[in-house]
Amino acid sequence: MRDALTAWRADIDREIESLLPRTITEEDLIDLFGAPRYEYDTEALGRALFEPVWDLLDRGGKRWRPVLSLKLIEGLGEDPEEYLPYAIIPEILHTGTIIVDDVEDDATLRRGEEAVHLRYGTDIALNAGNALYFIPLKIVTGNPAGLSDAEQLSIYEMLTHELNRTHLGQGTDIVWHNQSAIDITEAEYLEMTACKTGCLGRIAGRLAALVTGQSEAVETAFARYAESLSIAFQIGDDILDVLNTLDEAGEFGKAFGNDIREGKRTVMVIHAVENAPPERAARLEAILTAEEVGDEEILEAIDIMQEAGSVEYARTLARDLAADARSHLEGVDLDPTVTDDLQTFTRFVIERER
Repeated sequence: MRDALTAWRADIDREIESLLPRTITEEDLIDLFGAPRYEYDTEALGRALFEPVWDLLDRGGKRWRPVLSLKLIEGLGEDPEEYLPYAIIPEILHTGTIIVDDVEDDATLRRGEEAVHLRYGTDIALNAGNALYFIPLKIVTGNPAGLSDAEQLSIYEMLTHELNRTHLGQGTDIVWHNQSAIDITEAEYLEMTACKTGCLGRIAGRLAALVTGQSEAVETAFARYAESLSIAFQIGDDILDVLNTLDEAGEFGKAFGNDIREGKRTVMVIHAVENAPPERAARLEAILTAEEVGDEEILEAIDIMQEAGSVEYARTLARDLAADARSHLEGVDLDPTVTDDLQTFTRFVIERER
């Protein structure tokens, strides 16, 4: 799967660029948005949308969601090249969500550089991020694979459903890190993550099934695989935030103690509040709900989570979710080599170092 991530990267970016050109022309705008009644300000639209989006895309990102979709399609015995335009949909949506998330979380860094809203302004960032929720629909409308009307409608309905659930997850997360008490359950955390992070994985999985005309059972299996994989990925990301804070490593691409500074409720925080001595749990709550948090407080919060065994607990939970993801592929008739790649990928997302 690591080889696939590398091999497909250039093709995925070229496909994104075919939809969202780096340098915009009036013809591009007409193709994307229709003819103007009067006249487009091409330069302004380039600065407002295309420049900040490509700034972020060019910083990196794993592109694992498009590759996941392509590997599932390959496993079904279909030519993934034929469906490449659909595979970029979750990557464009993901780019939009992280631009908006960084505004809502008041994040300072993204992929090692200043967040889009700090570089271009909050107004530009929100407009660009929101636009990326809708632009991928142009792919479905263009129908590059010659799908039937019913198949196109199924994709529209799926995208609407999943994007609505994304906002359930983000809304829940916002309320949590703005309230003083940490009184959420692990099940509530997992549901929030299934909505916020899992939806983009589910989109990648469900697209692979829908564009190739698979049964509802296969679509559900792909969705469950991708959802559990995504939650495991998010927990792995939260663990990396802690470990890279301890190492003060810059390659992770986030600020020192980013999650703690934001007051983020992770599974490690939930576990520590439930299992640490009361006075230590109260201290963790105080740090996470403080208006300003210094480096010493961040390290203290990490100490509390480590003392409670919360980092290792999170790692075990991520491994269980990875195993659950693998279980959903067992009843699907996939190429065995591709199945091996997809199973290996569930281990990569929790063992990666960045």
